[in-house]
Amino acid sequence: MKSENKIGLQKDKNEVEIKIILVFKYIIMAIIVGIVVGIIDTIFGRGLIEISDFRNKNYKFLLPFLPIAGLFITWMYHKFNELSLKGMTLVFETRQQKRNSIPLALVPLVMVGTWITHLFGGSAGREGVAVQIGATLSHAFGKKLKMPDNSKVMLITGMAAGFGGLFQTPLTAVFFAIEVIVAGYMDYEAILPAMIGAFVASFTSHTLGLEKFEVNLNQTINMTDAKNGIAIIVLGIAFGIAGRLFSVLLQKAKVFMSKKIENPYIRIGVISIPLALCLLFILSGRYTGLGTNLISEALGGNEVYYYDWILKLLFTIVTLAIGFQGGEVTPLFSIGATLGVVLGSLLGISPIVCGALGYAAVFGSATNTLIAPIMIGIEVFGGTNMLPFVIVCVIAYIVNGNVSIYSAQQKSIM
Repeated sequence: MKSENKIGLQKDKNEVEIKIILVFKYIIMAIIVGIVVGIIDTIFGRGLIEISDFRNKNYKFLLPFLPIAGLFITWMYHKFNELSLKGMTLVFETRQQKRNSIPLALVPLVMVGTWITHLFGGSAGREGVAVQIGATLSHAFGKKLKMPDNSKVMLITGMAAGFGGLFQTPLTAVFFAIEVIVAGYMDYEAILPAMIGAFVASFTSHTLGLEKFEVNLNQTINMTDAKNGIAIIVLGIAFGIAGRLFSVLLQKAKVFMSKKIENPYIRIGVISIPLALCLLFILSGRYTGLGTNLISEALGGNEVYYYDWILKLLFTIVTLAIGFQGGEVTPLFSIGATLGVVLGSLLGISPIVCGALGYAAVFGSATNTLIAPIMIGIEVFGGTNMLPFVIVCVIAYIVNGNVSIYSAQQKSIM
């Protein structure tokens, strides 16, 4: 009996030692991934800033070439790695163990494709690119070193590093990575390496000169006032509907375009002609690119049109549905910020604070995440209005109704 107990204790001790060693491996790998992804995020982010600045100065000459740019992007993917066109879906399927790997060719293809999209005026984001880059490199690294569970922990670590390195919001990056794959479920197993990867990537990109976007909100919303409480509920509902609208329309538009125009060259080449004309002549290129100009207008107290949010929403959906590259999150920020300013003016509360609330809540609704949008509200705008951020994001999440911009996102079974 004593010998059996001794064997059992030795087995438990060995298991503990193995787990400790594995944790140390994850920590070391997370640091390496954070540094590498932070460097690549810096290259990608700074390149995108330079490209956007150049386009803003020369949009009249560049937008007419958007159809040609689209044809080149399509050719590039079909020439070098057609599978990479699935983008974020590859990341989701790999984490869900539906596939074993993500092609490394995705990294240069998605970077170049997104740069070209933005250079010629497509309305798209950037976060999906960073997340794909981080996930691809980190997962490949984990597989190379034969980490357990098909390197799922490293995949999530890379996602967090990619998001954190580009936006320099590491807490948002961590919770986004662990809750976005399966709605309503969080991968706590990966939280430590994900946090290390996100913070290291954020520190690396900041050290290399990539600036963080943040706004110091001097105004607050008094939540003891019943009128303000009702206004916050209305805002939460409106932001939830906006996020749901974006998600549903994006998914339907992608399916519609692929079925109606099966040839990808005809699809992107033909549809981008009216898209380019609209982007060119409607308010002088106001809705091209990331939408950071709209965010600056909204949160800087400048003029925002009541239709800014819906036009940005529609242009982004068309751009992504026909095959241009880029993410959705930064346009979602701009949609939420401009909608928030409009609603704040109607409801009689601070438009800038409402713009900040929309910035976070529409992102949360469209991605079907809850903690990540609350975190980005705090990391970008500070904790002064933490309670309104929590309430608005919770309501928007509920109103969204479990839909997402990511078609491969799974729903947890409660």
